[in-house]
Amino acid sequence: MRYELAVFDLDGTLADSFPFFVSVQNTLARRHGFAEIHPDDVERLRALSPRELMRHVGLPRWKLPFVARGFMQLMRERAEPVPLFDGIADAMGRLHAQGVTLAVVTSNAVDNARGALGEPHFSRLRHVECGASMFGKARRLRRVLKATGIPADRAIYVGDQIPDGEAARAAGMAFGAVAWGYASREGLARCEPSEWFETPAELVRIAGASTAA
Repeated sequence: MRYELAVFDLDGTLADSFPFFVSVQNTLARRHGFAEIHPDDVERLRALSPRELMRHVGLPRWKLPFVARGFMQLMRERAEPVPLFDGIADAMGRLHAQGVTLAVVTSNAVDNARGALGEPHFSRLRHVECGASMFGKARRLRRVLKATGIPADRAIYVGDQIPDGEAARAAGMAFGAVAWGYASREGLARCEPSEWFETPAELVRIAGASTAA
């Protein structure tokens, strides 16, 4: 189907930040007192939900905002912005040209989102909700729906983690799962996504378009 509104997560969906996350995870673990992750365990742990991963490393939920702020600050201090996945810029340009309203709901900071997307793509966004709690995105999605005036049944939230699917369902929106993000296909299958996107080029299906240029 064709959606009128496409809301995107940032990290792992638009921006290729997983390598950066892995590189700083143990720094944050030492700083905030939870277990470090061995590089050999990274792929196996991608099948876990964030709640399961937090239990695995012994990270209590009350510490999550502090860890998130540390992650955002370390990203802010990078010499270069986190890059977009190959094909994301073209897909977003095509969606915009097809008249799809674009928005972002992310746990990351607005300056990191602006840096990753670049001004041309950031300026195409009708609404931006940054600094959302990982488990509080449904409220932000409802704010996007209210701001744009687009009904939930004509909107899709595109993300790469289980909480993204849970938030979309709670907001009454379709959930589009991407195959290139933080979570594994096995993990995302629990959310029963309305749409699967194997590559960024397939995002143009949101507008009812063919992946062919």
